[in-house]
Amino acid sequence: MAHVAIGFMFIGLMAVVFAGPAWFVVLFLIPVALSYVVMRYRTTADYEKVVARTLFGHHTVRWEDIDGLRFGRRAWAVARLHDGSEVPLPAVTFATLPQLTAASGGRVPNPYE
Repeated sequence: MAHVAIGFMFIGLMAVVFAGPAWFVVLFLIPVALSYVVMRYRTTADYEKVVARTLFGHHTVRWEDIDGLRFGRRAWAVARLHDGSEVPLPAVTFATLPQLTAASGGRVPNPYE
């Protein structure tokens, strides 16, 4: 859905770019950069580990190292580790917890059951 919004932004920018000077073409870099950010921020999980990708890096955590999940002010979940540190899990929301439950092999309880 975020890419659809970025597409509408691109279409809106077309009017500005074509009505302005030639150097306004650089404004098309804004939707390209936003699309890169949307593709980059994500969390992938399998039976053994969780990988949280950010804009410039990633953080891999084994399920055994996770003490629990919490939802704070942000829309994304945060994994609390046994050592007291926390790892944000991009794109993991309360609505996507059933998919995380399936990927974790039941280590994360499904709040909808």
